[in-house]
Amino acid sequence: MSARPLDRSASSPLWAQLEDDLLRRIEAGEFGDGRFPSDLELTESYEVSRHTVREAVRCLNQQGLVTRERGRGTIVNHGEFEQPLGTLYSLFRTIEAAGVVQTSEVLALDTVTDPSASARLGLADDAPLLLLARLRRAGGEPLAIDRAWLPLKLAKPLLNVDWSRTALYDEMTRIGAPTPNEGWERLEPALPSADDRRLLDLDEASAVFSLERLGSRDGVPVEWRTTVIRGDRYRFVSDWTARGRSELRPSTE
Repeated sequence: MSARPLDRSASSPLWAQLEDDLLRRIEAGEFGDGRFPSDLELTESYEVSRHTVREAVRCLNQQGLVTRERGRGTIVNHGEFEQPLGTLYSLFRTIEAAGVVQTSEVLALDTVTDPSASARLGLADDAPLLLLARLRRAGGEPLAIDRAWLPLKLAKPLLNVDWSRTALYDEMTRIGAPTPNEGWERLEPALPSADDRRLLDLDEASAVFSLERLGSRDGVPVEWRTTVIRGDRYRFVSDWTARGRSELRPSTE
């Protein structure tokens, strides 16, 4: 697969076009051996400046798709996955963009009531919710157990979706349901339950990442999610600058 020419008359900057084309090539499995073109190779094949190349590769690195390693250059992440903190992301896209097939086994797909989830969503205790629980696999190997609760009035058509290889936000968009554009996420290390440990094929000493996420659309909650992710296959990365800062927030529990 060859590089596609960039459109210098387009409104989109060259680095963004380059990022998109490199993402296309990654998703197509072009760099299956893990080797990624050097900056010099990219400047020559796309006829752009080194600054343009570095900005495109930096964005791919922030998404966890590639990693710059001393002595090895830039490599495509396979098998292990990195996800930047402080961004809205799709686990499905993170995995697939790394050239690894993501599949899901549905553990639960039903209409439920759950006072705890309803409270997070700002609904009455007995409000009907859609619960989607999945065992997420990357390259056939278990990676995460994902549980999402959504208001049934927004998500009822999702009961009929084949979840074997698709993303929740893509399906929400398809049915016209609002997808998150803001929210918060809490991440902490944890020991999985016996059932989750069995599903993830972990031994008793293995820890996991435990995530909680509240996704909102323009201030209105549309998704409450909990995810248990294998710590040996997934990394979260925090990127910071002199202008940015993180805040310590007290627990609401």
